Amino acid sequence: MLKGFRDFVLRGNVIDLAVAVVIGAAFGSVVTAIVEGLITPLIALITSGGSADVSALNVGGFGFGDILNAIINFIIVAAVVYFFVVQPVNRLMERFKPSPPEPQPTKTCPECLSQIPEAARRCASCTTILEDTPADAV
Repeated sequence: MLKGFRDFVLRGNVIDLAVAVVIGAAFGSVVTAIVEGLITPLIALITSGGSADVSALNVGGFGFGDILNAIINFIIVAAVVYFFVVQPVNRLMERFKPSPPEPQPTKTCPECLSQIPEAARRCASCTTILEDTPADAV
């Protein structure tokens, strides 16, 4: 049961989805801050309908403090997720990754010069019957 859960969690798409949700939430706060800090005051200026509620850092009526706070929050969240989730999981997946199979020794067919397995008695390309000769003799 634990092996199945481990295999499920270590599949790449589960981790990618979790990272996407966290970064998406942080990016959502950046978008919210841009809307509340820039677009809402612009609309208020154009329609001349009152003031927008802005935070500490205001330049010409635009709330750059909220935007800066959201961008810093996004960068911090993205860095934490990358360094504490993505990199360790990638290292863990690399550890459990099966090693590639060793290449099979081959020899060259004397008739068609194609590569064939060393233990072959007949060439797969030209169907020549091969003598039992060492691979170095060809």
